[in-house]
Amino acid sequence: MTSPDPSDKPGREPRRRGDILGISALAAGLLSGLAGDKLSQSIDSSGWIKVAGISLTIVLGLIWAIYNAPVGLRRYRRWRSRTPPEPAELHVAAEEAEQWLVSLGSDAGGLAASEWFQQEEPRLRELLEAEKARTDNVDDVARICDALEAWYLRQQDAQSLLELSESLAAVADASGRRELRELAAVRAATAYRLKGELETASIRLGVSSNVATPGRTAAALSTRRHVERALLFLAWAEQAPSGNDRDEAVLNARDRLDDARLRRPGPDLAGEIAIQINLAIVHLYQQDPESALDQLRAAAARATAAGDASARAHALELHGVAAWMQRSPKEAKRWWREAANLYTEVDEPEGRARCLQHLGSAELAANLPDNARVFLEQSADLRGGTTGHPLLTRYLKAARDSAEQPPPPDPPPHRTPTTWLRQQLTRLFH
Repeated sequence: MTSPDPSDKPGREPRRRGDILGISALAAGLLSGLAGDKLSQSIDSSGWIKVAGISLTIVLGLIWAIYNAPVGLRRYRRWRSRTPPEPAELHVAAEEAEQWLVSLGSDAGGLAASEWFQQEEPRLRELLEAEKARTDNVDDVARICDALEAWYLRQQDAQSLLELSESLAAVADASGRRELRELAAVRAATAYRLKGELETASIRLGVSSNVATPGRTAAALSTRRHVERALLFLAWAEQAPSGNDRDEAVLNARDRLDDARLRRPGPDLAGEIAIQINLAIVHLYQQDPESALDQLRAAAARATAAGDASARAHALELHGVAAWMQRSPKEAKRWWREAANLYTEVDEPEGRARCLQHLGSAELAANLPDNARVFLEQSADLRGGTTGHPLLTRYLKAARDSAEQPPPPDPPPHRTPTTWLRQQLTRLFH
């Protein structure tokens, strides 16, 4: 007894019978046509044989079609299931946003990426508002939120960042993704820090820590919380007067940055650069420009290797601050000009505005109010005014007031010691 052929799967026998019916219908039609032609040559007939053959062909064809309809339907459904569905618009947008995020701030495509985000940001926000959170699209929503967060941080758009964090929190609650709820709370803390609401920012960081869950993203989110807490302490130090409160805030910031470095999840070049730049800021607060430069040189080298022009520009900007603290104004201005050019190349207006403010304050210190006013007004234009920037407001007012004062009269050609002394006394007491 022969073993059954494994290729004879269920449903193959009915398909064979259906194929036989189809072949029979075709053969009947051909044979009836041939027989009708031959018989018409020998018999004086009216073609009834041909009519009978055609009728038989039609009947057999209908039987074949009806018999094979379920088989054909199953084959069509299998073909449709193998055809990849059209990707959803949200998924396509997430892929595109993630690709442009890689280029944002880079040497190669930073300017193009900035232009793309300027054009596409409204569409991405509309997609996030239109799409309802589902298990199959929540990762795409999260990727778009990641890209928009980077864009809003570059633009210093705290309100949009806060709205984005609230949208992500809603998605996290609807999908049950606690790690996204944790991330949304950190983003809200960043937004409130940018708005100057430091207490609220601290509360949101506490929320993020409370909802934290173990997993592969836990270390990365913990590192981010430590960095954000350090930035929050530095913001407190900026607002505090010189003394114990400021020193304590700076020391707390340094502790959080050390914790972030220790908890960093494996090699993370961008994270290492950010930690080094912020440690340099801590050293500058501590009046230690040499230690700051050690961090900044390493950060600039890593940023150059990574092609991160934005991070390199930030490191060079702080190089200028360290040089100014070392009483090297020419070197400081050189660093600030180079950093401003890099910020321009990657279309980062806030960074360029800071460098112009540094240059304006340096010219003001050199008693060149006209030059200072030019730099400071350019800085204000990039920021849309001086609102929210008290230091820029103060510098610009001082430059304008100094420029409006009439120059002192020229001394006479032949001054005597008495007239010269009288002029100096007049300047001192009037």
